[in-house]
Amino acid sequence: MYYVYILLSEKDGQLYIGSTPDLKARIKKHNLGYVIATKYRRPLKLLYYETYISSIDAKRREKFLKGGKGREELKVQLEDCFEKVKYKHR
Repeated sequence: MYYVYILLSEKDGQLYIGSTPDLKARIKKHNLGYVIATKYRRPLKLLYYETYISSIDAKRREKFLKGGKGREELKVQLEDCFEKVKYKHR
């Protein structure tokens, strides 16, 4: 299985979107500071994830969510979640 995931930085309040074949191990690496993109944004909290059979589909979804239409979709899809964690999406 492959996962697309969204993390919230509790330090700067911003999102990080990524994909991985091992979700638990990847989140652990993020929070231990082994991922350059999030090293200085720790601690990170998992907000959301999706599961895919194909790595290509997961990568395609990750790329979409990082773009304009994908970000807009997230605002609608995760509206209640964002409100609960006080995420100020732009």
